[in-house]
Amino acid sequence: MAMQVINNNQLIAQFRSFRQHLRKLFKSYSDSIIDLIDALASNSNGASSPVELSISPLFERTYSSIYKAIEKSFNFNDDKKKKRKKLKNLTRLIAEVTPQPEKRSFYLFATDTTPHPRPYSPTLPERGYIYQPNTIAGNKSIGVGHSFSFVSLLPEKDSHQSAPWSIPLSGERVPTDKKGISVGINQINALMSDESLPWHGKLSVLTADSAYSQRSFLFNSSKHKNLVVITRVRSNRIFYSSPPAQQEEKKRGCPKKFAERFDLALEETWHPPDETTQFKSTSKKGRQFTVTLKAWHHMLMRGTQQEQMYKCPFTLVRVHVTDDTGCAVWKPMWLIVMGEQRGRITLAEVYSCYRQRFDIEHMFRFKKQRLLMTNFQTTDVKREENWIRLVMLAYVQLWAAKELSNYLPRPWERYQKQNNDKIISPSTVQRDFQRIISEVGKPGNSPKPRGNATGRVRGQTQTKRVKHPVIKKSQKSNISQPKAA
Repeated sequence: MAMQVINNNQLIAQFRSFRQHLRKLFKSYSDSIIDLIDALASNSNGASSPVELSISPLFERTYSSIYKAIEKSFNFNDDKKKKRKKLKNLTRLIAEVTPQPEKRSFYLFATDTTPHPRPYSPTLPERGYIYQPNTIAGNKSIGVGHSFSFVSLLPEKDSHQSAPWSIPLSGERVPTDKKGISVGINQINALMSDESLPWHGKLSVLTADSAYSQRSFLFNSSKHKNLVVITRVRSNRIFYSSPPAQQEEKKRGCPKKFAERFDLALEETWHPPDETTQFKSTSKKGRQFTVTLKAWHHMLMRGTQQEQMYKCPFTLVRVHVTDDTGCAVWKPMWLIVMGEQRGRITLAEVYSCYRQRFDIEHMFRFKKQRLLMTNFQTTDVKREENWIRLVMLAYVQLWAAKELSNYLPRPWERYQKQNNDKIISPSTVQRDFQRIISEVGKPGNSPKPRGNATGRVRGQTQTKRVKHPVIKKSQKSNISQPKAA
């Protein structure tokens, strides 16, 4: 019992230290920002807009302080150097509460983009056509708004029933003149090149979906020697095997860079796999599956003069899952494993890493449903970006406080005894977050009344906001330039 009290006191001290460093991250309106993050992290009553967070017991100020805190939280004043420094400090602060891997020999990351639809905001600049899922069959998955690119760290799981945590490290808006993969490349370069981060110089694995299997992303990611990238590829891609080493005398001309053609859609073009692994898997409902992994080493893809992909060999993995009757459960999945250290990752680890990639989707859903990620309506792009980062910090606070939370089930939930079969998920921590803050305390000062604001002067008029058109990304023109006479 005494040991448990000591551990609990240590956890409280660590959480207090994290919150003090979080407050020092903001130079102005730091107390208002901390109140806003606390109210957002404890939003278990279902506030539908940021202004409703002012009713929360953890927000001790008036509703006008919410918008001031959003505006001043990450105010860079178009200073790129100041922005890079503050975002680095933000990532370093989040890295303090990220766990080190114990069972596996590498850090696991995931990257993806998520839509931020704003179809009814004509005065918001830089809106474009974005991907937006639609549940109605036949409707196109297209929306109007912004997209944000995230890179998250995926912590180790105790079992397959562990909660799907995904700790966000970086969140950036995708401009209309760029793609999500180009923004993701910049985020990965910043995370892998920072020497102060705990994973610098250590083996790291990055998982991504099929949109990141393009050569531009893979070529730039392969420059990091300790990074291994696992991406899914479409089943109609064409790859090539590496040519055999030339033992004869060197002939004139460029040496052969690609050997036999490997078409994923035509099985007759496949040569025998270099490695095969088969194991049993059990779902959360107890269903038995058989997972068969086939790997082809030293595969290549076509590149360009700038992106010479023949210098970036990879391992191609085919995942085939069958049930107890031998029937295929899902369509076979193809994965690319690229990086100099890819030989240190087993096929079973490749499969488990990509399966854990879907935890970032759970993070997106939780942020949008419970942390009001897409509920902030503003006409300022910078304030929208500030709000996204504040939502990130609210999620990180839930992760940092998860060991201090108690399991508080609803009367209709399966387990009705406190701390019985406890699964620490973001929603369970959010449900108990108000009690945690009341016991731990706040690092800032209590608000002081400063009188009433003067407000607008009589006769003052507001300028009408300018409406901006929706930007459509144009394809590159293939028309050749006219030759000079």
